[in-house]
Amino acid sequence: MVNGFGFSFPNDDRDDRDDRDGQNSRDGGQDGNNRDDQHNPFGQFGFNFGGGQAFGGNFSGNLSDILNQFSEMFGGAAGGATGSAGSAGSAPQKDAVDYNVALRAARQVLKNPRGATANDANAVTESVRLANLWLDDASTLPDSGARPEAWSTDDWVKNTLPTWKRMVSPVAENMGRAQLDSMPAEAREIFGPITQMLGHFNSMNFGARFGKALGDLANQTLTGNDFGLPVGPTGVIGIVTKNVEPISAQLAVPGQEVLVYVSALEAARQRLFTHVPWLVERIVSSVEEYSIGLELDTSHIEEAVRELDLESGDPMKMQEAMQRMQDMDLSPRITSRNAAAAARLETLLALVEGWVDVVVEEALTDRIPSTGALAESWARRRATGGSAEHAFSNVVGIELGAPKTQEAAELWRRITQAVGVERRDKVWDHPDFLPTAEHLDNPAAFIDTLLDDAPDSAFDEEIAKLEEMLANESGPSEDDRPADDQDGGADGTDDKLN
Repeated sequence: MVNGFGFSFPNDDRDDRDDRDGQNSRDGGQDGNNRDDQHNPFGQFGFNFGGGQAFGGNFSGNLSDILNQFSEMFGGAAGGATGSAGSAGSAPQKDAVDYNVALRAARQVLKNPRGATANDANAVTESVRLANLWLDDASTLPDSGARPEAWSTDDWVKNTLPTWKRMVSPVAENMGRAQLDSMPAEAREIFGPITQMLGHFNSMNFGARFGKALGDLANQTLTGNDFGLPVGPTGVIGIVTKNVEPISAQLAVPGQEVLVYVSALEAARQRLFTHVPWLVERIVSSVEEYSIGLELDTSHIEEAVRELDLESGDPMKMQEAMQRMQDMDLSPRITSRNAAAAARLETLLALVEGWVDVVVEEALTDRIPSTGALAESWARRRATGGSAEHAFSNVVGIELGAPKTQEAAELWRRITQAVGVERRDKVWDHPDFLPTAEHLDNPAAFIDTLLDDAPDSAFDEEIAKLEEMLANESGPSEDDRPADDQDGGADGTDDKLN
């Protein structure tokens, strides 16, 4: 089926659909929930991980992986295979997260892990080309030059894992350090001899949790840099086509329009990440800065233990205290001395996605009839769990407040109206030029700073006219001077003598 855009939407291929349905039935119908969510557009993109955060809550990873790793670890101590290398006599695993365990855990929960079809690749290429053509009219940031690629969920995991490592590793490392710091000195002495073994266990435990969360996210993400998180590889616009497919049926929107809209979102992000060179590093370094200050607060646990009053020997009081403890959250509270880094990260993510929303809206509204419906569903997706803060909480293990994306989008709209597209996009030239968190709630204050910096063109025009007029004016010519003056003042002298 060919539509007005001149290319076929890949998932209209009936043979491919039949083959995929057969595969799903053999896999136990694991993506059947996509068809049961007709009442909730984008509902399949909500994050319901169940097992808690990546580094907190109940463990729900694969126990056999952990046991196998323990076997390898102890075998390695005796000269067998160990660590990530898996070869005889190799060094023990030293990473804070065992990424071999993580990759296996992620792949165990993936849906549609098969590679994209040739039709998928062609449709993505055409939709990205069209999206970039239209984005040129809505932004002064040029085409990123990134090549379009159609991805499976497994492709997304493999291609984004390197950047996730940069964000997850420092969190895990500093979490391990915070755990040791929170232990009483006596306990550290007791556990000292087995600290390395506990480190191995934590590495595998973190790896299993991280991999499970990453796999669940892969099943719901649409692009390489979903939610404004720059985790995709540089120079690639990756679209997870099988995750895009259900949206067309849910919204009753042609599949080609959905694909172009999603491609436009990713192409706009790539323009930012490519032509604003400090932006990606700023986001990643904010995560690293936050993790360095991680601390575990166990004061509420200590207070609960004191309330047991074991020394009193009163069984009734002890039973009452035990009952109260059952209703309490006794997990350590994670805080950071560098909480400002998290706040900065929230603002950056809001500004990125808000700018993307505005630019895509300007580029597509007059060209794709369903742009309004798609934008509304995109906003609903964020509100119901498909958002950056949920991804960070479940995958990285950092609790963020919800980025104020809608407020940021409204700010960018008002900036565009006040100073135009070119001046709006120049705000990205330096991090010090960006709006702050306070500006998201008070756009007028930021717009005033832009207007103060902007030259007064009307005033400049009047000054130019005045300078031109003065330049054209000259003193009287020799012919215009009075005759008395031409006589060198002789007549004047005679007049005085007379």
